[in-house]
Amino acid sequence: MKLLRLGDKGRERPAVLDRSGRLLDLSFLTPDIDGNFLASGGLERALGAVEAGALPELDARNLRIGAPVARPGKVVCVGLNYRDHATETGAAIPERPVVFMKDPGTVVGPYDVVLIPRHSARTDWEVELAVVIGKRARYLENAAQALACIGGYAISNDVSEREFQLDFSPQWDLGKSCETFNPLGPWLVTPDEVADPQALGLNLSVNGLVRQHGTTKNMIFPVAYLIHYLSQYMVLEPGDVINTGTPAGVALGLPGRPYLRPGDTVELSIDGLGSQRQAFAAA
Repeated sequence: MKLLRLGDKGRERPAVLDRSGRLLDLSFLTPDIDGNFLASGGLERALGAVEAGALPELDARNLRIGAPVARPGKVVCVGLNYRDHATETGAAIPERPVVFMKDPGTVVGPYDVVLIPRHSARTDWEVELAVVIGKRARYLENAAQALACIGGYAISNDVSEREFQLDFSPQWDLGKSCETFNPLGPWLVTPDEVADPQALGLNLSVNGLVRQHGTTKNMIFPVAYLIHYLSQYMVLEPGDVINTGTPAGVALGLPGRPYLRPGDTVELSIDGLGSQRQAFAAA
């Protein structure tokens, strides 16, 4: 099942894209796709309504696509989770996941304009597999329990300002939490449609030039491990987002370091999860 939210920012309505390509109005079942929806068995109710033919079709012409999850409580990010990315940045291969937090307010729609911050010279891109938590995760015991807590998957662009991130603070948060720095979506794809989260191709291009072409099989710490690991240190709540890292090909690791400028366009895709496209503009 693919869930999405359509409409102007702050006024999105929930919808389902069924297997035949029809858009179905989910607002008859829930006011939004958020933590409360996920925690209360919303995915199961939505699937039942789809299978019963109980949802009307939705005319989505000219409607903006928003982030597929409203108001995530937190966005947890994992850095340097692909060997090739760690190598290109000159970092050591981590022995434990590198964890940092990103302001949940950075989450925007997959086609929204991304703002390059004032005084930025090193705004960068990162295509990532995002995991959305569907059930509360606290002190999980094994990988099976971790996978059972997943509500769905989505594409994430973990936009980063490298000077803010690496030069201005011992933490990474400054360079990760600028406004609009986390396009998410277009869909929340439920786990039944993702046979193996460690077998997904990731791609990103800038102005039509391919910059990232990787696969989740090259993660140092796979999805199940990350959820289990994080649950030992924090409680993951329904609606929380985990950005699981990016493969090689970011501007920081490329010759000439071709950082983003106003007018640039970035396109992203992950197998089975759809695609994104953002134009970049000055804040």
